[in-house]
Amino acid sequence: MALHWKLIIDTRDAPALADFWAAALEYEVEDPSPLIARLLGAGHIGEDAVAEHRGRRIFRGYAGIRHPEDPFDEVSGVGHGRRLLFQDVPEDKTVKNRLHIDVHGAPGGLEELVARLEALGATRLREVDRGPAGHWWVMRDPEGNEFCAV
Repeated sequence: MALHWKLIIDTRDAPALADFWAAALEYEVEDPSPLIARLLGAGHIGEDAVAEHRGRRIFRGYAGIRHPEDPFDEVSGVGHGRRLLFQDVPEDKTVKNRLHIDVHGAPGGLEELVARLEALGATRLREVDRGPAGHWWVMRDPEGNEFCAV
């Protein structure tokens, strides 16, 4: 039986990086505000555990995104399929990623994909040319995490 999983990405600003990756992948930012309201109302968490981002209440230091076609829990907002979770950590990124995301565009649409990602805040690092196998761009997201546009 296949296991459920999510990819966790350490950040300095979880909500902002979640916004970038949601736009880049055309995913949806999870909305935990109904769950937060229930937890606050029941006294299970305090206001110090909560922040506001783009008019929604979120858990301070955390944000998730999910594929728009995958199932999700309507009470918590948590996705049950393809999902990325962003969590704030105190230390900065210091070395190359050992794991990265490849973003695939439409056939023949690499330059359009790269331009769209740059408009969202990504930067190009270098082009990789594999001759007849094609080429792609190594890029960085707004926090410096490497990924490839293919």
